[in-house]
Amino acid sequence: MKLHSNIFGEGVPFIILHGFLGMGDNWKTLAKKISEQGYQMHLIDQRNHGRSPHSDDFSYELMVSDVLEYCKDHNLKDIILLGHSMGGKTAMLFAVNHPEMIHRLIIADIGPKYYPLHHQDILDGLSSLDFDILKSRSEVDNALSDYVKDPGVRMFLMKNLFWKEKGKLGLRMNLESLMQNSSEIGVELMDNYQYLGSTLFMKGDRSNYILEEDEHRIKSQFPLAVIREISNSGHWLHAENPTDFFSILLEFIKN
Repeated sequence: MKLHSNIFGEGVPFIILHGFLGMGDNWKTLAKKISEQGYQMHLIDQRNHGRSPHSDDFSYELMVSDVLEYCKDHNLKDIILLGHSMGGKTAMLFAVNHPEMIHRLIIADIGPKYYPLHHQDILDGLSSLDFDILKSRSEVDNALSDYVKDPGVRMFLMKNLFWKEKGKLGLRMNLESLMQNSSEIGVELMDNYQYLGSTLFMKGDRSNYILEEDEHRIKSQFPLAVIREISNSGHWLHAENPTDFFSILLEFIKN
């Protein structure tokens, strides 16, 4: 599958993989800052997200093979790979399967463990949107607010809106496939999978995605892992505290 990406900057190849229901553009502001340090940024839309192709098939194995194909198409080696949430799971499995491709691995607010499905309200809200009736972003926001109380999360979701044709809004993601395959999002990285390269795990201090009891498992599957906490941040730690996120990231990749 040929993934869509936004590429800018020059230097060491640096791929960013977004989270569930997101897209590469979510990372643009931070990626611009990283690129100024001598990196060529690749903001990828994973399958069924953003502008990348839609498919009925959806799993981490497939997303890993998509990224591998992308690296081959763009002749990328020795990459820095950063994944957030769902993208972090893709990045972990990619590192396990293709360690020779990775120079540094960065995982943002997700662990290798199993996560129960917890996006149902969001998926219900998105699937309830009727674009024959809803004709503006504010109307969509209002309709979503019945399901998604957090205005920040609604704003994140509404980045998927686009004008399908004159006067008709649509969603960029393949909602149907993502709903059918939603159980795939939380699957664990198998216990016996291990990556022996240099790895940074970052977690938000207000997030419950990486708990203290998860750190032993992280260290057993990623023996060289460093785990750093980002203050004043939840799950969207790169957006909530971009300053600390950037400085910890930079210290790790420059070391």
